[in-house]
Amino acid sequence: MIVKNKKSFGVGALFAASFFTVLLLIFSPVFGGRNGLQFADESFNKLSKGSSYFIPKIAEAVKKYEGREFSVTFKSEDAQERETIAGLLKASGAEIEVKDSKMTVTGDLGGLLQNVLSDADHMFRNEGGAVSGKYGADERKVLKDWWTMLGKMEKGFKKGKNVKEANIVSDVTKKAVEPAYNFYKVEGESVVDHAGMMSGLLVFYVAYTLWWGYSIFYLFEGVGLTMKKSKVKREA
Repeated sequence: MIVKNKKSFGVGALFAASFFTVLLLIFSPVFGGRNGLQFADESFNKLSKGSSYFIPKIAEAVKKYEGREFSVTFKSEDAQERETIAGLLKASGAEIEVKDSKMTVTGDLGGLLQNVLSDADHMFRNEGGAVSGKYGADERKVLKDWWTMLGKMEKGFKKGKNVKEANIVSDVTKKAVEPAYNFYKVEGESVVDHAGMMSGLLVFYVAYTLWWGYSIFYLFEGVGLTMKKSKVKREA
């Protein structure tokens, strides 16, 4: 490799060396025993949880279904799964009829969903003991089983053209059960309280990306690889 422009090549080499020095620092456990990626991931998880608490709003929507009797049929090919689902539903006051792989569930839709929301709320607040003690099972498994059961109920309601019932079940699943499961054991924090850190990480990300781009630019210029606008050919 022949260096044609020592100044540009030197600048590029300096940028590249400092870029990799910072990269090494990022992958070092200097952020309270965690590396930079782990620190950033944990921070964003906390902030994401802080802005994902929709349970009170969903609980208000579910109140409209309190006392509303429902009946829905769905399939479950796994015997263990049928037993688990039946246990959860009975604990919520619903009635279950099992015939081969088909399960028919009847009861108070609002009451059932409020029970699900109560479990999800405990999990979201990292109070897993309240859920495991209630069912005598691991709290994560309980919430995963609720997720499975609600998914089957939603499909059953859609098949029966009960759109409103399917929608409220879907909302409970996506806005309560899923966030509660995904953010369990994570301490939620407000974005407003960490606006400075968020802004700093964003600025650093943009600057660090440009940093590498300029390193490549000056290194290439140093060895004579440059981009120039081509001349426009004129017709004779």
